[in-house]
Amino acid sequence: MAEDVLSQNEIDALLSALSSGEMDADELKNEEKEKKVRVYDFKRALRFSKDQIRGITRIHENYARLLTTFLSTQLRTYSSVSVASVDQIPYEEFIRSIPKQTILNIFSLSPLEGRILMEVNPNIAYAILDRVLGGKGVSFNKVENLTEIETKIMSAFFEKTIGTLQEAWSSLMDIDPFLEDFEINPQFLQMVSPNETVVVISLNTSIGESSGMINICIPHIVLEPIISKLSVHYWMQNQSSNAKPEDAKKISKQIKMAKVDVKAVLGESSITIDEFLQLKENDVIQLEQSIEEPLTVYVHQEPKFQAQPGKRKNNLAVQILNEINRGDELE
Repeated sequence: MAEDVLSQNEIDALLSALSSGEMDADELKNEEKEKKVRVYDFKRALRFSKDQIRGITRIHENYARLLTTFLSTQLRTYSSVSVASVDQIPYEEFIRSIPKQTILNIFSLSPLEGRILMEVNPNIAYAILDRVLGGKGVSFNKVENLTEIETKIMSAFFEKTIGTLQEAWSSLMDIDPFLEDFEINPQFLQMVSPNETVVVISLNTSIGESSGMINICIPHIVLEPIISKLSVHYWMQNQSSNAKPEDAKKISKQIKMAKVDVKAVLGESSITIDEFLQLKENDVIQLEQSIEEPLTVYVHQEPKFQAQPGKRKNNLAVQILNEINRGDELE
């Protein structure tokens, strides 16, 4: 903190006092030990552990990747989204930190209670609008006088991002996001009490030559029912319990019913184009494989078995001799 940093004059005065004997170094050490007290601000209560913050970060790193793909596809231009920071702060502090005029999308995440807020910096929002309307993606600030058509276009575009949000959260739980409101003035927005702890995920966003931040604000009330699922322990435990014996049997049964292309190759040969053009009836093409060598049986173009030719009930058939394991050809 700035108040704990000494100026150069104060450092010189302190060294001078120590060297002249006016001040004792041992006294300083004792005084330092006595003052090891940290001030706790109850307005900034930390309600999420570091482990849970890491869980939220993982979800939104995945969301950033999905959003990058979505923006690049929809806008047909270079787009990049990455997680810059994940912090827990009072709701009032978050509202004060964002511009007075900005783009605000309010989503509900059924079946979770409460709502989340996506704040999109005007630089990014208007680059998106310009690109959707056929421009080059140039940013221009006209948040105070958005037309009704422009508002409709922007809200419809951000409504399309619901799919990426739903997919990112699917690793934790199934949610049904819904865009409830579109606002430009944060002062008119009061989702939770000012002192309520919220998690703010800041995303560095670039669209073409424009760049800015997208901030996602998630109140504690939204995450409270699933807070235990955010820890690494739950993720690992849940991952190990996903595999069930009955699921393995069903998959095995479906695989056994799958049809595959199987062919036995009697042999191969190569001739020139000239020889091919000169071919006549009763000509013989000699194969490169000896009659004593086993045939190779291919499954979907991959060599799997060795076999010998024969007949079964007046039908041509092959008898499997052995299986070709990976690496056999190299040996």
